[in-house]
Amino acid sequence: MTISSSLNAGISGLQSNATRLGSISDNIANSSTFGYKRVITDFNSLVLANSGASYTAGGVRASTQRLVGESGSLVNTSNATDLAVTGRGMLPVTSKASVLGDNTPEMMLATTGSFRIDEDGYLANETDLVLMGWPANNDGSIPAFSRDTSDGLEPIRFSLNLSGDPTTQISMGLNLPATSTVAGSAGETQNLSVEYFDNLGISRSIALEFTPTVPATGSSNEWTVTLRDSAQANALIGEYVVTFNDTRTGGGTIASVTTVLGGAHDPVTGEVVVDVAGGPISFNIGALGDNEGLVQLSDTFAPIAIDKDGSPVGNMVSVEVDANGFVKAIFDTGVNSVLYQIPLVDIPNPGGLIALDSQTYKPSNESGPYFLWDAGQGPTGDLKSFAREESTVDVATELTAMIRTQRAYSSNAKVIQTVELSLAVATDLPVEISPWVLARLLLMDFRVCSATIALLFVLMLDMNVFLMS
Repeated sequence: MTISSSLNAGISGLQSNATRLGSISDNIANSSTFGYKRVITDFNSLVLANSGASYTAGGVRASTQRLVGESGSLVNTSNATDLAVTGRGMLPVTSKASVLGDNTPEMMLATTGSFRIDEDGYLANETDLVLMGWPANNDGSIPAFSRDTSDGLEPIRFSLNLSGDPTTQISMGLNLPATSTVAGSAGETQNLSVEYFDNLGISRSIALEFTPTVPATGSSNEWTVTLRDSAQANALIGEYVVTFNDTRTGGGTIASVTTVLGGAHDPVTGEVVVDVAGGPISFNIGALGDNEGLVQLSDTFAPIAIDKDGSPVGNMVSVEVDANGFVKAIFDTGVNSVLYQIPLVDIPNPGGLIALDSQTYKPSNESGPYFLWDAGQGPTGDLKSFAREESTVDVATELTAMIRTQRAYSSNAKVIQTVELSLAVATDLPVEISPWVLARLLLMDFRVCSATIALLFVLMLDMNVFLMS
């Protein structure tokens, strides 16, 4: 039983060291693979029950683990959509085959990747892995998606054709001179033109006229605002009478808005809706009591800020990804727009992820429930463009481990050879043999270790006594 257990232990040693050699060779082969996480092999002893004075060898068992939680060094690149994570978190990706198929794309995870726009407009890498993100609204804001599921994620895709973005919202900050509504003032009308883009990407304009109400005495603090659309031969599309506060706490803010023509004024949001030739546009002139939008102060007409969405027709010339994961399309018209946001996926136990091809991973029960964070928020790091993550393999360490593994493998092979020689001696013994001849035969074979000699000597003595009796 002891001899056979020694053989089994030697075999388990060969198998375990072969496993370690396999992981080492995999690590060395991928020492230049971006995003590769090294594999380590650990040995664990096996103990079998022993009876009496004899010892039963249990051997060894090998277990491997991929250190997904380790981070490699970042290197700079020349591609804006080469992405890496500085710290904790992983990129959501999916296979292009699943995107083009009828099934819902399955989310996989990667720590780095070199992504470029392919022939179908997808942001994909050389192994057809497509980057995923949350789609943005028309104004560039990101809707509130659930963070514990990948259902809101979509493959990032760009239109490769000319595109225009019609204007749907305009907000305005402007100061009207309070002195114009005082009795005896000239009552001069103030004019302002605001550009917008129609459904075909053509530049149009809304002409605004601000006419003060001049009272016989005192101050009226009242203005009549008209809006005309250039696409409709300057037809009147809105008219409002705006009255301003002159109180100590709210002086200069809107007190009331009376609608003469157009959509009613929302006192909370400050919006009025007017219909241009291509459809409705939400025009924000300011909420009641708010110092943003239209105000009436001092003696100067001063347009402060005009913000609007929409853009002229243009070609997309490049794509950028910022540190917070916002994907921006840059057009040759100088306009840039946010189209997606890439979240970072946080996993409680990265070591429990299922490793797949191309340095990608799939969540499992062992990895724990994942959560999608905005890059730079919570426990996650920033998303870095123009960068890739190197392999976590140190070649010098792997070569040293390979030499030690080769020595251990040879030693286990020697154990098997020694057991084989010992069994050969036992099977070749004559039927009748004296103890002195047996001792001389054993001492002649110097290739057998001393421990084996003692074991065989006792065994043969017992066999000789049995035969002579």
